[in-house]
Amino acid sequence: MNVPAVRAPDFPAGLDWIGSARGALSIADLRGKIAILDFWTYG
Repeated sequence: MNVPAVRAPDFPAGLDWIGSARGALSIADLRGKIAILDFWTYG
């Protein structure tokens, strides 16, 4: 099976990470893992 490559940009520096004991993550840290990203705004 030929799976196309997905090229996701890395997360911008200076983000606030909630629930990450290590602090900031990168796309490379998540490779091969299932990740749920929750985005919201305050307004």
